[in-house]
Amino acid sequence: MNKMNKYETIMVVSVKNGDEAANSVIEKFKALIAENGTIESVDDWGKKRLAYDINYESEGHYVLINFESKPEFTAELDRVYKITEGLLRSIIVAK
Repeated sequence: MNKMNKYETIMVVSVKNGDEAANSVIEKFKALIAENGTIESVDDWGKKRLAYDINYESEGHYVLINFESKPEFTAELDRVYKITEGLLRSIIVAK
């Protein structure tokens, strides 16, 4: 029996293709997390200036998601983060 652990993830989504494209990336990850665990809260910080340019972009859309899932899922989530177009940065932290 696998125990559910609490995690939080922050992602910075590119806004160069518009808000609609950024929102579709965010919704994709919310759906993926919901399929594999339980979302406790979603804190949408909106568009913010980056501390330094990433891929020649100076702004990003920040989202914090608190969720509960099995430990194996975080590796899969990180893998999908790395291959997703339009995602500038992401991190997953165990609480």
